[in-house]
Amino acid sequence: MLAPDPPWPDQGAPPAPARRHGTRGEIDPTRMPPDPRLVRGFGALRALRLGVLPWRRIGGRVVILCSAPPSAEAVAQCEAAGFGPLRFASCGAPALRAALLPQLEPILLICSEARLPLVFSCRGAGRRALWLVALALIWSAGLATALAPGVALALLCGLCVVTLSINAALKLAALLTMLRPPASSPALDAQSADRLPVVSLLVPLLREGRMVAPCLARLDRLDYPRDRLDLCLIVEEGDDETREALARTSLPDWAQVVVVPRGRVQTKPRALNYALFFTRGSLIGIYDAEDAPAPDQLMRVVSRFAACGPKTACLQGVLDYYNARSNWIARCFTLEYASWFRVMLPGLQRLGLVVPLGGTTLFLRRHAIEAVGGWDAYNVTEDADLGVRLARHGYRTELIDSVTLEEANARAWPWIKQRSRWLKGYAMSWGVAMHDPARLWRELGAWRFFGVQVLFLGTLAQFALAPLLWSFWLFPFGLHPIEPLLPEGSLGALVFVFLGTEAITYGVAALAAHRAGHARLALWAPALQIYFPLATVAMWRAIWQLLRCPFHWDKTRHGIFAPTRMPLSAPPPPSRHRASAG
Repeated sequence: MLAPDPPWPDQGAPPAPARRHGTRGEIDPTRMPPDPRLVRGFGALRALRLGVLPWRRIGGRVVILCSAPPSAEAVAQCEAAGFGPLRFASCGAPALRAALLPQLEPILLICSEARLPLVFSCRGAGRRALWLVALALIWSAGLATALAPGVALALLCGLCVVTLSINAALKLAALLTMLRPPASSPALDAQSADRLPVVSLLVPLLREGRMVAPCLARLDRLDYPRDRLDLCLIVEEGDDETREALARTSLPDWAQVVVVPRGRVQTKPRALNYALFFTRGSLIGIYDAEDAPAPDQLMRVVSRFAACGPKTACLQGVLDYYNARSNWIARCFTLEYASWFRVMLPGLQRLGLVVPLGGTTLFLRRHAIEAVGGWDAYNVTEDADLGVRLARHGYRTELIDSVTLEEANARAWPWIKQRSRWLKGYAMSWGVAMHDPARLWRELGAWRFFGVQVLFLGTLAQFALAPLLWSFWLFPFGLHPIEPLLPEGSLGALVFVFLGTEAITYGVAALAAHRAGHARLALWAPALQIYFPLATVAMWRAIWQLLRCPFHWDKTRHGIFAPTRMPLSAPPPPSRHRASAG
């Protein structure tokens, strides 16, 4: 019944365990289904993880189907299952997965939505509780205003100034820290390609039909052995646009399409949780559909992970934008992100604070992401939330100096919608982290606990209360209602705080623009005075969404602006790592 041994496609000779047990011909388990007793006895989830399928017992031996030469772990697990003498046979990866999915899909759906314990997830946040908190705050503010309007306004303005000062102090600390010379990057490891780890790249796609071909072309320039690359293109079951585009595209043999079934929510973290079960890499990378990573990025990531200990669980790359000159919003967006990725995040790392992650150009050790429970499927900024949870579990995050180009969101209303989602997610992440403040204090320590308050609560408060800060422009005209309540000399202190804050912002922008190679972009720093008020509109929209639809994901469309510069679009220089290791 079994055909003569075929060679393993693109893999060279089978490893020692496979040679010992004998490798047989290719079988399609969708046409010849497996024995369900064998699958249940072994465990469908374990079979999917190991890439094996206990198929049938023939001639006193259990035939194990494999989509690639079985690993030593897979052979050991099969032997430990008590199957007796084993015989291995080749099977296509799609067919193996299709044979397992009927038993796996209910389990995977539950795990993708509720794998994270409730104490670390925002799925338990009910709208009734949020409404009660909002009504209590409104009632308190109304009562204070009715009883002592001047004092209430003065206290709010004082809160604004304190929040502004603390955020400025954090920026200044990060700026001063980053004035020190950066540590030298590790040299690329020259180890042979067959010793490199398998890297699984997760690329969530939602209504991204037009981006499928450019995405594949950009990822194809990555200078990494193809038999060590595992690309997962993640698409939602109801996304006909993207599924049709993928069906028309000839995918490379190192890519697979993971279709996420419908569920209670439709979010990026839920899709990542689901797709993680189909990956085979020990390192997990995340890209967006419009990303153009540096060709040597994966080699740098692998080299850095090899140089640091297992507690360094995450590497965050740098984002830049290929449409920075599209309009003034794109310029400010690029300047803001340069400040965030070139000064603030590495400064937070050097200061020993929690690093809130970005959602792309993010690389994780598989054991770490599984240890912390994956992503929170109900959090709309799963990246920042993951950064806090990694720190709470004792893992470290590092910044790596490798750039990915993206498309800046440079239209006003889509920008507000995107920023609303981010700010809503910040509020949800802070609320989950502060569910048990004492536990958070114990897990992070006082210094990082304070940092979480500044990063999350300070950001939210600054944008929500910004209109009160704008009201200080009334002081030169003697029209501000709290002016009579201020002690003598306080006006000069306020001027010092405001001017000092702007000086720090411009200093951070100048250093970031210089480090990003956009020195002239720093001239646009004054335009941030017009740019950041958009975030206040987004903040109040986020508050409304928290009350109405806390788990709604505002999708950002890509492919709107044609690239004005794409230095990474040129093919990378020849490298021996480009070839297969087989």
